[in-house]
Amino acid sequence: MQTTRRTLLGTGAAALALSATPIRAARPELRIDTPMAPPDWAVLQRRLLADNARACADYYRTYVDERDWLKVFVRWGANDGPDDAAEATNDWLLLHALGGDEQILHLSQRFWEGHLRQYAAARTVETPAAREGMYHREFTTQIDWQHHSEGLSSFNLMGLSAPADRRLQQRTRRFADFYTGADPAVRNYDPRHRVIRSMMNGSRGPMMRPATALDWAGDPFDTTKFHLEHGEGSYQETLDHYREYTDVVGDSPLNLQATTLGLNAFALGGGDRFREWALDYLGAWVDRARANGDILPSNVGPDGVIGSSAGGWWGGVYGWGFSPVVPQTGVREDRNRVPRSITAFMNGTLLSGDAAFIDLWRRQVAKLNDLGRVVDGEFSTPTMHGADGWYGWRPGPNRQNAGEIWYVTQRADDRETAGAEPWLEYLDGRNPGYPLEVLNADLARVAERDARRLADDTSPETRLADWPLDKNPASVKSLVQLMTGGLHIARPSWSRQSPAQGGVVLHCRLRYFDPAGRRAGLPAECAALVHAMRDDAVEVILVNLGTQPRSVVVQGGAYAEHRLQAVTVDGTQLAGGGRDVTVQIAPGCGARLTIAMQRYADRPTLSFPWDRT
Repeated sequence: MQTTRRTLLGTGAAALALSATPIRAARPELRIDTPMAPPDWAVLQRRLLADNARACADYYRTYVDERDWLKVFVRWGANDGPDDAAEATNDWLLLHALGGDEQILHLSQRFWEGHLRQYAAARTVETPAAREGMYHREFTTQIDWQHHSEGLSSFNLMGLSAPADRRLQQRTRRFADFYTGADPAVRNYDPRHRVIRSMMNGSRGPMMRPATALDWAGDPFDTTKFHLEHGEGSYQETLDHYREYTDVVGDSPLNLQATTLGLNAFALGGGDRFREWALDYLGAWVDRARANGDILPSNVGPDGVIGSSAGGWWGGVYGWGFSPVVPQTGVREDRNRVPRSITAFMNGTLLSGDAAFIDLWRRQVAKLNDLGRVVDGEFSTPTMHGADGWYGWRPGPNRQNAGEIWYVTQRADDRETAGAEPWLEYLDGRNPGYPLEVLNADLARVAERDARRLADDTSPETRLADWPLDKNPASVKSLVQLMTGGLHIARPSWSRQSPAQGGVVLHCRLRYFDPAGRRAGLPAECAALVHAMRDDAVEVILVNLGTQPRSVVVQGGAYAEHRLQAVTVDGTQLAGGGRDVTVQIAPGCGARLTIAMQRYADRPTLSFPWDRT
């Protein structure tokens, strides 16, 4: 196990030397007392936080009952099952972690508990996986990791605001052990072959047979009362949607999203074994990509052999060769979900400090672009591969996941590959109007979704679990980007060039804490604008819009993984060293800080700054 990881990362690599407890004296402090007129972006940030809180509370009253159960028709299914119910409060925990109202955290926690009770009590008649409850041991019984990860979108962010919650710590460890091999009752993971044995897995273990359409679609039901969000016109069409979703035995890159549970279990104090498992499992897939010509395979059999259970390295549901028929049209649609797994490899860099996990993706993008050819007069690159070779040609070079690759590497050539993305152009200094544009867009989104809720004339008996999702007003993209210099990797995707997905941890350059309130997020009346980033530094404006002095703890990274080396204000170095720095901001004052940092220098932790040794 250790040998493979050393091969991946190199002897003496950061993964073997990350500091778990950096040595430092007292927390560095600096004071800002330079008057600053209230910037428009800062006023909009505080308004957006307030509007989000109000609209989310109204949404909760509309779609959640007094038991904290979602007011919908409860059923099992990949289209509208437990994972969609769990997504009803997506992004609320990010709102709180950024400085949103305390009520947002309390409602999110209440809803999580309520929906667990609701779906543990719900049972199927015909679908085997859920006949004894759709949740078992508080986790989905058996589904793929596209849907597991979507359903864990809120859960995976709870540690940002409540790292000392014992129930959260215990759940995260239990869930992670469904996949580490440490739980003898759940045999999802084979440590000998370093595989999760099926892409259909969960708290009742792996599915070691071909899946049926019923496994995916759930029990028959009268569809005439509902709006089917995925375009099907009947239950039969829903069933037909999944007719070709059979090849599930063996490991899939989507299963790598389970490493998020390992990351959080480690960061919440669960111990080194969770980190070791995640890195070893990720390392096994890096080895497989190398053995497969720098292309990440989409199927590895239970025996650990690439392609042995699905007819080739490109096989398996959601694999390189997965193009099932759409029942409404009779046309095949390409559904390669392998690119979604890049976020798991970002977990690897966060856990280890080593960019080798992202280098895999750089090599794969280069390989796909090398395969490019002229199709219908345009240079095109492939997105799919089957028994007859490459297909799914799309015009232009392959840029998928290029933004995530650049975010981790911060290399100039990776930035060039990422292309024209408005936020990245703003960070380059070429799009100065972006902050106001994106903040106003999020304010409009809150209002539009609130209006959609008010116009909703459905009843709980005529709603499926995915119905409330496009009424959820939480709008955080601008706040994540501008406040933290972070990625909002969610549904929809943060970038036009990245696949939409859920269940991803927060990747950012800076996080903030309110020491007076003993909570995560910027204190009241404070705002932050990250306006430049490079490999070794980040520039941010901090401002206090209020009439009271405020204290802000500024941390390097969501998990304190980036070590702050120096903080400079107006050319004068005022503080430096450690995982964080305390900034005292006088009323009506602000300043531009340049923070030198060593990225991915420390082992990740979710403990609050004042609780760390």
